[in-house]
Amino acid sequence: MDVSVIEPDQVIKLLSSQEGHFLDFKGKAIGAVKLTKALSAFANADGGELYIGVSETRAHAFEWNGFPRIEDANGLIQHLEGHFPFGGDFLYEFLCADSCQGLLLRISILKSREIRTASDGIAYLRRGAQSLPITDPDALARLRLVKGLTSHEDETVQLPLVELTNSEVVIEFMLEVIPQSEPEPWLRKQQLVIGDRPTVAGALLFADEPQIALPKATVKIYRYRSSDVEGSRETLAFDPISIDGDIYHQIRNAVNKTVELTEEIQKMTTEGLIHIQYPREALHEVITNSILHRDYSHSDDVHVRIFDNRIEVESPGRLPAHITPSNILRERFARNQKLVRLVNKFPDPPNKDVGEGLNTAFAAMANLRLKKPEIVERDTSVLVTIKHESLASPEQQIIEHLRSVNEIGNSEARVLTGVTSDRKIRTCFQKLVRAAEIEQVPGTSRGTTRYRLPSAGRSQEQAQ
Repeated sequence: MDVSVIEPDQVIKLLSSQEGHFLDFKGKAIGAVKLTKALSAFANADGGELYIGVSETRAHAFEWNGFPRIEDANGLIQHLEGHFPFGGDFLYEFLCADSCQGLLLRISILKSREIRTASDGIAYLRRGAQSLPITDPDALARLRLVKGLTSHEDETVQLPLVELTNSEVVIEFMLEVIPQSEPEPWLRKQQLVIGDRPTVAGALLFADEPQIALPKATVKIYRYRSSDVEGSRETLAFDPISIDGDIYHQIRNAVNKTVELTEEIQKMTTEGLIHIQYPREALHEVITNSILHRDYSHSDDVHVRIFDNRIEVESPGRLPAHITPSNILRERFARNQKLVRLVNKFPDPPNKDVGEGLNTAFAAMANLRLKKPEIVERDTSVLVTIKHESLASPEQQIIEHLRSVNEIGNSEARVLTGVTSDRKIRTCFQKLVRAAEIEQVPGTSRGTTRYRLPSAGRSQEQAQ
């Protein structure tokens, strides 16, 4: 087991940290059974770090009080190894510092794809700075859904079987893909029908109107004429558009409508106002993922919000199993395996490269020299933001713009760069002035301040 030396400033930073959702401190006298509860809680939530050998003073401060020798932690480590083996989701490491006595044991816990129980046989979940036991059957069932060990796609819905076996979708699908089979036997073989009821996956794939039984399986599209942090009723261009229907056509229609609405947005550039362009591949892959991989046990729709400077796609449910925003481009896990597998059998499937969708979206943004999408996991949803912002810095964009126009002001610069803050744009101008890259236009000040390239720079541009 490794022993790492940390610097005095790192010690200060560590001991001044607060316990929370991703961090816990334990004294070296902690009981092994109690310790396994904390490890279970971290693994079943979002992972975190546990430091053993940190005690709390009466003044509620943390102090280093480590193990005198590595051997003094052997009993504790042996007990933990039985439940949380070294490697994989659990990494053990000793820390030492010249300014501190003894060794800390740091355990790094990754978000686990399995439900991890403590040595008392109970699963725990990290919430804030607490490790909460999960004993309620409904709560345990919810955790299994979150982990992807079960999927709501296998639950049945109150929909007559004929809505699947005689739908336009299934008839067209069978004729084009499996002409030698009849709908009902094939649907049963694929476990899309249980008894006399369709499953959630069966309804989404092959019912003409699955929203009859799954009213929150809708995609809502909003258009806000604003770049504000949040949309408002005042900036909503029209009533939200609802995209329903079977999942194959829903994906296609949602992408087409989003592309249509974004192509109407104009942006100031060096050539004047032009219609902005988002890579269709990026919009397609993000929306496809939001529909195929959402948690259908959550009673909420997929929300596509189109702003002047960005598109937000929010899908219900957290990321499944061990997937996190930081590893989502490397790791693979399908919450709704039947949906993902069977929609890929349709002609021209929306998920052509299974498991590569978001990578394609990131690559498409990079090809247009736009910033990569941002992925944020919220309490009950995942939000992907696609910004129409250049990889070039705001300062670079201002200089490039001034090479084709004479002057620029604050409001024009904010439209050009996508920076909505008046203060931030003023800071950009100030940096450029100090660097002698631009100068203030004489006779302008305060609210009418305008800037231009320095005289030498303007003369050179004109000569070219």
